[in-house]
Formats: sequence, structure tokens, C-alpha cells
Amino acid sequence: MARGILETIGLAATLMLAIPIALFGAEHLVRGELFAGVAYVGIAVGLVVIEQYLTTPTDIPGKVAEKTVGNIVETEESKEE
Repeated sequence: MARGILETIGLAATLMLAIPIALFGAEHLVRGELFAGVAYVGIAVGLVVIEQYLTTPTDIPGKVAEKTVGNIVETEESKEE
């Protein structure tokens, strides 16, 4: 799946928040605090998953425009057939 520049920047911002939380959770796991470690790692993974798969109201116009342009503009592959 190709990413646009805004999606890439959004993912980078999410990772900048999620990586320290995951490292904090890993530190708890190393110290033997299983519940806290798993909770923090789960929160970090959840942040990234939600950012990737949750559609927000600000995403809807972009998705509509993408589908509309995809239906209107012919690609190179469809011209060859």
C-alpha cells in the first residue's frame, strides 16, 4: 500500500510517541513486572494500530477524493487492455 506524505508524517509522529512507551514497557518486562510491561507495550502497539486503521472525520474527504479520481482518470494499465 503506497503512502502519501501526510500519512508518512502522521505515522512518524505516532511512532515518536509509541516507541518511548514501548521501551518503558520493555524495561518493566526485564525487571520482572509482567503486568505493567505488557500493559505499556500493548498501549504502544494500540497507538500504532489505531493510527493505521481508524478512519477519522478528517480522513473522509481524502478518501472520497481518492476514489473519485481513481474512477475518473484512466491508468496506464487500463489503456493497454
